[in-house]
Amino acid sequence: MGEHPSPGPAVAACAEAERIEELEPEAEERPPAAPEDSRMWWVLFPGWYDPGNTGYISTGKFRSLLESHSSKLDPHKREVLLALADSHADGQICYQDFVNLMSNKRSNSFRQAILQGNRRLCSKALLEEKGLNLSQRLIRHVAYETLPREIDRKWYYDSYTCCPPPWFMITVTVLEVAFFLYNGVSLDQFVLQVTHPRYLKNSLVYHPQLRAQAWRYLTYIFMHAGIEHLGLNVVLQLLVGVPLEMVHGATRIGLVYVAGVVAGSLAVSVADMTAPVVGSSGGVYALVSAHLANIVMNWSGMKCQFKLLRMAVALICMSMEFGRAVWLRFHPSAYPPCPHPSFVAHLGGVAVGITLGVVVLRNYEQRLQDQSLWWIFVAMYTVFVLFAVFWNIFAYTLLDLKLPPPP
Repeated sequence: MGEHPSPGPAVAACAEAERIEELEPEAEERPPAAPEDSRMWWVLFPGWYDPGNTGYISTGKFRSLLESHSSKLDPHKREVLLALADSHADGQICYQDFVNLMSNKRSNSFRQAILQGNRRLCSKALLEEKGLNLSQRLIRHVAYETLPREIDRKWYYDSYTCCPPPWFMITVTVLEVAFFLYNGVSLDQFVLQVTHPRYLKNSLVYHPQLRAQAWRYLTYIFMHAGIEHLGLNVVLQLLVGVPLEMVHGATRIGLVYVAGVVAGSLAVSVADMTAPVVGSSGGVYALVSAHLANIVMNWSGMKCQFKLLRMAVALICMSMEFGRAVWLRFHPSAYPPCPHPSFVAHLGGVAVGITLGVVVLRNYEQRLQDQSLWWIFVAMYTVFVLFAVFWNIFAYTLLDLKLPPPP
């Protein structure tokens, strides 16, 4: 997928800086130099429109500026800027709002301002645009799959460049498949690998007797019970995780995924203390649960096709995988007295998805640190992790629990 063909406003603005100065000969002086990360935007928000250096200009002058240089702006970004002008009843535009928009760092107050002027954006939906090439149609499809607001869909479509690509989910998936194939060859078994007597000897598996080896709380995602377990996780990671990463970025989606993985293994160490853990279901269920919850909470705004049918299919697949995990957990073990891997990691992933995950997906291009709900869920997650750590240190001894021998 190539870059979006429309030129970015920053490049055009910088290239036209001197020409803009010539168009305004009456300006006597420029305002003080802007910070390095926003200096380029002064050419579109010049100081001669703000002689008092207040940081505001009138909406009328702002409109004139946009109309003079509209050919240099991406069309959807120009619509958002006009919506920003429409939303300010006091007749003034804040320079910092302008910088935040052009820098893709939008705040909650900025979003509310844009939504108030949303009537200008509703004239033509992104779905109605014609003549798009394959990559543009794919970007539009991803926007409608993941974002509930038309203004966000237009913003994403206008600014996405596939640089960087969705590397996190692809990398994790490739590693999981590679480790599975390696184990399949070494064990000479691909279906229900977990029943092989030597399966738990792998140093990546979480085992309750080896819980002091902290890396196992994360690396267990690279071990799967069999090809049937790996297959569903890989499909969900690619069909759900990759589009989410394309929209929200590797940092946020990686955070939700890893938080689900860690919560899954810690949940097993607390609730199913004698069982090992394998598979990436904790991270996968965190992403899928967050996505499904976001669709339900924004049902009228989500415009993806056949959303009810697709939600039903996703829930059926998740239920079948969870049922398989429950059956396997209570199936007679191939390496008694240690039971087969636990299913509780799935539940830990769901808990992360409907808390931290929902906040991430509901705040596209918004600063999470500005969301009070984000800090509440971060605090809850931190408390759970600390509780689980102390539980692993003291509870096993205090309960005099008989653990299976190390593999």
